[in-house]
Amino acid sequence: MINVSQAREIILKHIPPVKETQFLELNLCLGRVSAVDIKSRENIPPFDNSAMDGFAIKAFNSTGASGGNPKVFAVIADLAAGYTIAKTLKDNQAVRIMTGAPIPKGVDSVVMVEDTASNEGRNEFVRIFREVNKGENVRYAGEDVKKGEIVIKKGDILKSGYIGMLASLGISKVKVFRQPKVAILATGDELVEIKEKLTPGKIHNSNTYSLGAQVQSAGALAVVLGIARDKKEELRRKIRKGLSFDMLLVSGGISVGDYDFVKDVLKELGTTIKFWRVAMKPGKPLAFGMMERVPVFGLPGNPVSSMITFEQFVRPAILKMAGRREIFRFHLPAIAKDDFKKKKKLRYFLRVVLENQNGALYASLTGPQGSGILKSMVLANGIMELAEGLENLRAGDKVQVTYLD
Repeated sequence: MINVSQAREIILKHIPPVKETQFLELNLCLGRVSAVDIKSRENIPPFDNSAMDGFAIKAFNSTGASGGNPKVFAVIADLAAGYTIAKTLKDNQAVRIMTGAPIPKGVDSVVMVEDTASNEGRNEFVRIFREVNKGENVRYAGEDVKKGEIVIKKGDILKSGYIGMLASLGISKVKVFRQPKVAILATGDELVEIKEKLTPGKIHNSNTYSLGAQVQSAGALAVVLGIARDKKEELRRKIRKGLSFDMLLVSGGISVGDYDFVKDVLKELGTTIKFWRVAMKPGKPLAFGMMERVPVFGLPGNPVSSMITFEQFVRPAILKMAGRREIFRFHLPAIAKDDFKKKKKLRYFLRVVLENQNGALYASLTGPQGSGILKSMVLANGIMELAEGLENLRAGDKVQVTYLD
């Protein structure tokens, strides 16, 4: 049995990134991973423009302006966003300007409309009630992004802000990595499909759906292989099919029971088992192996154990395979609100609710922490990690929590 860090290191060392790429229309790129560095082809903004509605002037002409001593400027033009004027301003002249409009020639600042007054019914002149600094309320060309600057790096996930940036650069198609295809197989004679009526001794197959959702949330495509009964020939047939995809997840049948055949079948099919069993709770009966270039995970059958082991090991593996640069979730410092007793030599992963109280994060257990209590995952927005050497957690202790949302 190995520890969590060793297991994670072994897994990530063997994960092959996908090499195939595709060009996608920008509106289809949300959540995908950029396969290239993307450089700006132009300045953003492309020209100096006004950050406010107001009046464009020469700043030094406003020297000495105040409420009791306003400076008067002749208004020579109106300028809305999307338009330009050919005039060059002279001293003590102003252009009425709207937000986003280009800065006219001879202008170096904009005074907000709130600091001005025009004669009622007449717009030929404007009074300015304060001094304006050079460059005030002017957005300069390239202030956001300079031409040639890398705005998105290879391996970045394309979030909404990235999509907006690409659109502002006039980029309509993006080269992204292909999404990995992850096959999911549930095992066990006790399982029935969710549309089937339960009979004595049977339970609905939840792991396929929870794992499928986790696979999708990691940016991969879930391929459901259904349920394999606890018979070697059926397991062999369905596992062989799963090995045709980028990754295979097998839920259940990986422990030490008389009908836990998954590990044996994987070996018979040529899978090299890299490890079996990890010093953690929940999720100890975890196996990982490689069938040529296909990573294979044998996950526990208990629903919570299956989801926790996915979070700790499978999710980072999928993200690495998908070409992501960042593959781990955020760890946040928090304060425990509950006492908890654990076994030494095992790393515990407790389901908690993180709450902000007066600027500090507090972590409360979601209730009973059994590996079959799926409600503990429903209520959780974080996973509290307790190190192997710890035996007693006390309310008020500082802890580390992985944020799930």
